[in-house]
Amino acid sequence: MTIKFHDRTQAGQWLARRLTHYANHANILVIALPRGGVPIAFEVAKVLNAPLDFCLVRKLGVPNHSELAMGAIAIGGVQVLNRDVVSEWGISRQVINQVAIKEMRKLQHQDCLYRSGHPRTIIRDRTLILVDDGIATGATIRAAITVLQKQQPQHIIVAAPVIESATFQALQAEVEDVVCLITAKEFSAISFWYVNFRQITDEEVLSLLERSSTPNQQTSIV
Repeated sequence: MTIKFHDRTQAGQWLARRLTHYANHANILVIALPRGGVPIAFEVAKVLNAPLDFCLVRKLGVPNHSELAMGAIAIGGVQVLNRDVVSEWGISRQVINQVAIKEMRKLQHQDCLYRSGHPRTIIRDRTLILVDDGIATGATIRAAITVLQKQQPQHIIVAAPVIESATFQALQAEVEDVVCLITAKEFSAISFWYVNFRQITDEEVLSLLERSSTPNQQTSIV
């Protein structure tokens, strides 16, 4: 029988139980990948009594198969490509650039919306728990790792309810630790592992960030 999460809230609560040894540590910062990672990270931050922040990254979906990532981008010119997917699907640089331009517009809009009025977090020498609602190819999470590593944290821990098994093994060599509830060999879509996998709105993201914030804690990262 396949285990499925009812929704992101439940998945976040279950994931938080695997991270309780990080609770009440002043050096911990939970970082969500908007939008789907925010409800997960909100529950993790609540259990760990840690501040919640975010790192803006956009997946580059394969044309007509948008849930399959051929890469990801982040503010600051960061671009990570999944070479296996690009090669297997015969995707040209022109197509990649076209998708990247479209997604960069969305990324810039989110950056303006989420970051307005909030100072940037200083994350140097902190332990970061980087959270998403699921990891398939790993392109999106790697783009976030690249952005965050430039800011010299002490450690980066990747956490997600479900991770594709080969990606899980690869990430273990790239960060301090990888924590998940399910590693899956057959991984057609992250949505498969949820009963309710509706799209999270910008309004919900802003609400969760506000609810988790305390003075000088709710901020934003490039």
